[in-house]
Amino acid sequence: MASLTIRVLLADDHPAMLRGVEHELSVVSSIQLMGSAHSSTELIAFLNTTPCDVVVSDYAMPAGEYGDGIALFSLIQRRYPSVKLVVLTMLDNPAVLRALVMQGISCIVSKSDAVSHIVPAVHTANSGGKYYSPRVDEIVQSIDWNRRGRGSTDVLSQRESEVVRLFASGLTVNEIADRLCRSKKTISSQKSKAMEKLGIDRDVDLLRYAMENGMVSSSERASNGESDVRLPEGGVPPLP
Repeated sequence: MASLTIRVLLADDHPAMLRGVEHELSVVSSIQLMGSAHSSTELIAFLNTTPCDVVVSDYAMPAGEYGDGIALFSLIQRRYPSVKLVVLTMLDNPAVLRALVMQGISCIVSKSDAVSHIVPAVHTANSGGKYYSPRVDEIVQSIDWNRRGRGSTDVLSQRESEVVRLFASGLTVNEIADRLCRSKKTISSQKSKAMEKLGIDRDVDLLRYAMENGMVSSSERASNGESDVRLPEGGVPPLP
């Protein structure tokens, strides 16, 4: 008879959050915690060697060989199609959540909700269902899925959105190219196309737009050495 135990891998670069989720899952008899990762590098290494049914992963883990966000989740979906995903995010923003849903990720938990939502999310993901924690459900319900107007992140492709987010998190075009395994020319083109679609001409305005629309959090900028960046009235020098 097949085992009813759900094998779970965790990934989060915030130690306190990781400990909280580990504790929440450890007391559930139907869940077996297989390991914990602090970056996409560790997560992919685990997946290459460790049987797993569900990955519970933070959305924003900028320090890692395989990136984070949509780029990382897309890689997992392609390389490990039998593995289900539960995404944790502090970016409670329609653009981020819309991108996740469009990527086919149907179990999402906001870090602003109780950590107890992780358990039903894992069970639902394993069975192929949909689970949104209350804050996520509230935002998803408010999204106009037919809106694609100028100045909206909805007009951006998933790859363009990921480039904008990584750029706003403090990475250079060269660093983004290395992280996403694309050429510098491709990244520059995707960044320029995103700015054109959004009606933005300056790097500082792209940075401001990403921050104001929840595409990047202050903790992401801090992790890339950009925690003291401010946006004065006159703007700041463009990022390299």
